[in-house]
Amino acid sequence: MTSDHDMLWRRCAYLGRVLLPLLDQELWRQDRRQERLQSWGIDTAVGERIIEVFAALAAHAVAVDASLSAAESETLPLSAVADAATGKRDFELLAGLPDTFADDLDEIAVKIFRLYAYKGGQTSLQLLRLSTEVRHTLTVLAAREPVPSPTCADIFRQADEANLPQEAHPLRTVAADKTA
Repeated sequence: MTSDHDMLWRRCAYLGRVLLPLLDQELWRQDRRQERLQSWGIDTAVGERIIEVFAALAAHAVAVDASLSAAESETLPLSAVADAATGKRDFELLAGLPDTFADDLDEIAVKIFRLYAYKGGQTSLQLLRLSTEVRHTLTVLAAREPVPSPTCADIFRQADEANLPQEAHPLRTVAADKTA
């Protein structure tokens, strides 16, 4: 049986997985992001996978701080997740994670994030840059919503309307292959 804490992580991971496909409904946004990643010396597939896990970690940190259940996590304002992505220190994002992950790719991505966070130097700069990408993505998606303070539920609704899969996104497989 899956614990609520594990379900919370799964919902946060799903949020991270759907952000870029939703943003990329405007194709020029994907091109610009990929150009930025390349100019920063970050492999596109790896950078996009880290953006996914960064968003998941930020959402998870906010939910844990607020003592929200998995079901209540949908009420998280996107602005709070965006603030956590750029406002919380890397180690704060890693606090309170599940001991094990149902999805091996999530576990690998979190371990890579952890390595980046503790390595310092150039990788710290890359994480800082990727955090701004997460914030930018959340801000753009929030601006598309007609409600004044969009929540994670609004993103989940957009993902359902776009028929995005609940499971692995193709990007995850590519990134996992490059980081393995």
